[in-house]
Amino acid sequence: MQRAMEQIVDGQDISFERDGDEIKAYLARPEGNASMPGLVIIPDVHGLSDHYRDIARRFAAEGCVALALDLYSREGAPKLGDLEAINRWIAQLPDERILGDIAGAVRYLDALPEVRAHSVAITGFCMGGQYAIMAACTIDGIAAAVSWYGMVRYEETNDLKPASPLDLAPDLRCPYLGMFGAEDPIIPVADVEALRDVLKREGKDAEIEIYEGAGHAFFNDTRPEMYRPKVAATAWPRALEFFRKHLQ
Repeated sequence: MQRAMEQIVDGQDISFERDGDEIKAYLARPEGNASMPGLVIIPDVHGLSDHYRDIARRFAAEGCVALALDLYSREGAPKLGDLEAINRWIAQLPDERILGDIAGAVRYLDALPEVRAHSVAITGFCMGGQYAIMAACTIDGIAAAVSWYGMVRYEETNDLKPASPLDLAPDLRCPYLGMFGAEDPIIPVADVEALRDVLKREGKDAEIEIYEGAGHAFFNDTRPEMYRPKVAATAWPRALEFFRKHLQ
């Protein structure tokens, strides 16, 4: 990614094929044909919304081709109410399918002529942050990964959820930055520290930030009850700096 510039960003809904299924996404890119990095964006549990289209445009304005992925291309986005309903929905999502779609998105970006070879990164928020960690541990061809308040530990594993992010962490394949809130009721700090310990023990290229005064979804400016402007204003340039370091 280049240093922030005034750039005209083009955004459009697109689709690509993955094992016979049509996967939908939103693609944002600066005007011009310059060679630049690619970035896969994985939304939260509610799916591809205008918020994530906006985030894709923000990243594109920093000098990359950004693809916000629709994980619910087959069944449509769910209507979720309370935390219990959200947890039930996440529990029935097959990790293998989700990670396969993410791998397809990486391949799609890597094939675009304006995307530099071996320069596709990944980022995700909430449930998407969880899958960003898992993708960084299981998918080849990812140059760097940033997760925003991504869940770390499964209460139990099964055929749909065979391994948690914490289980997969020893296999991290690219530089990783994890950003978490110290007051997140969904992701205990103890889980974050356990992730940090595993990555350090395994000698991985990994950095973790825990922000005081922040809970879950602290970057989501469409949710005023969760949004923490000061923390978001710190975390955003931190993510950009990390991507610039590893995607130049």
